[in-house]
Amino acid sequence: MVRLSIPFLVGLLGLGTEATFMSPPDDLKMVMGHAGVPVRYKQVEAGICELDPDVKSFSGYADVAEDQHIFWWFFEARHGNPEEAPLTVWINGGPGSSSMMGLFQELGPCGVDPYGEVYSNPHSWSNVSNMLFIDQPTQTGLSYTKPVPGYKQGGDVIELPDNICPDYVADPSSCGTYSHPNMTLTANSTEGAAKNFWLTLQGFMGAFPQYTKNGFNLATESYGGHYGPVFSAYIERRNDRLTPSTVKIPLKTLLVGNGWFDPIIGYQAFYNFTVSPGNTYGYAPFDDDTAADLYDSLYGAGNCLDQLRDCQTSGRDDVCARADDFCADHVEYPYGDLAGRSDYDVRQPAPDPFPYTFYEDYLNTPRVQRALGAATNYTKSSRLVARAFHGTGDDARGLDIADDLRFLLSRNVTVALYAGDADFDCNWLGVEAFAEPFFQAPSAGYADLRTSDNITHGQTRQAGRFSFTRVYESGHMVPFYQPLAALELFGRAIGGRDVATGRELAGPLYRTNGTARTTYWNGDATMQWEVVMPNRTYDVTTNGPGAFWDDVVKARG
Repeated sequence: MVRLSIPFLVGLLGLGTEATFMSPPDDLKMVMGHAGVPVRYKQVEAGICELDPDVKSFSGYADVAEDQHIFWWFFEARHGNPEEAPLTVWINGGPGSSSMMGLFQELGPCGVDPYGEVYSNPHSWSNVSNMLFIDQPTQTGLSYTKPVPGYKQGGDVIELPDNICPDYVADPSSCGTYSHPNMTLTANSTEGAAKNFWLTLQGFMGAFPQYTKNGFNLATESYGGHYGPVFSAYIERRNDRLTPSTVKIPLKTLLVGNGWFDPIIGYQAFYNFTVSPGNTYGYAPFDDDTAADLYDSLYGAGNCLDQLRDCQTSGRDDVCARADDFCADHVEYPYGDLAGRSDYDVRQPAPDPFPYTFYEDYLNTPRVQRALGAATNYTKSSRLVARAFHGTGDDARGLDIADDLRFLLSRNVTVALYAGDADFDCNWLGVEAFAEPFFQAPSAGYADLRTSDNITHGQTRQAGRFSFTRVYESGHMVPFYQPLAALELFGRAIGGRDVATGRELAGPLYRTNGTARTTYWNGDATMQWEVVMPNRTYDVTTNGPGAFWDDVVKARG
């Protein structure tokens, strides 16, 4: 079981793509970064994403090992001097989910409409920080091992002998250049992925020292509940044992949205969200018999929780993989199988057209591939990476994530957790339960999340540098559903200010005042009972389907 995005209606209004066999990029500049990591890159022309010609953008690869090339895309901060701005890295989860999802669907400088036209995102996190999006581990997104001709079959890459798409390929548009699908050339665990992530940062910081002078932040979501704490703790420990060729990475902030942290908590949260106490949208997908079966699958002798504890006690890959399979099949998947609703947004029936996926076709157009210096076609999610992590049962492991967060807090790193309350997959009840021990002594209560639009978008509980925020009317990818609130939360966290108001410095003694629980009731006003077609936009004011894309595009001129 992995934290991948569910399939959306892709391409019904989009560009459509033909077979694209690519030649290796020959216009990349090469420099040597720190830690002996070669970095190949080019400047990306305005209009490929960022529309402001005065804001620079670069993309390229960190060659972290032989046949392991990590793709990254960097954007200068839009406002002020980017050389004085902090650097924030964004990574998506999965494992195997491309960070281009975060870039185009959530918080990057642009989005793509159904006709392949780029539009500016006014709530991009690059408004307040330099932003670096990284596709990791190898074979995720545009990262690759060796470029090979092939085609997609059921999500897997099947190699071809040459750049010719055979007649037997059911979908000729899937023919193209892909990363050689070798499972030994990617990470198979969170801890195993940490080193190459760190090497990518070392390479980038050596190539672009001008953008890394004012602090470093890591932001992530979903499986980032594993990635974020483990990678951040790895960075801090490597900072304590630098070599002459490496530099300190000045970690200031870790942000995790709708994270998958402790599976023992996370799997119980599926029951909590659907049965007891239930979600705040009043949606109960199961009858009494199904609810009882779910309870037994979770708590019954030898079932999900027992198997997860066996995994964490034994540490054996096979035990952990079996535990993950059982829990996913019997505790998580019944919701999707029986309810027929989006894993990422309980308000939407499946298939859910939000967030928009039109960028996928866009990234596979020859013009954009050349502009980025891409070596392979783009794939949103890597089944091979997911399979590699599943083989070690990584999803089912606790990984001492809570201890990693305590270690980070002891190093004066700000930790900001947030969760959209309409998400099922990594739902807010589980994130809140994971966060609870960090507030016990001394206590802190929930305060309203106050933003510049004078709308209460959620509630925050904060003690010193640690915070948890519940975001109302938001699915899994919070910056898409609540872009203003997400941007202001982000800016406050990386600025060392309180998340609730942004008016106070969040020193070690800072506490929010309020109730011990966030009890806001959303109600069913934004629940959708009919599938929304992908010709509709999402209205962030009404929190539901908005204008038709044709009307939006015409209004844009």
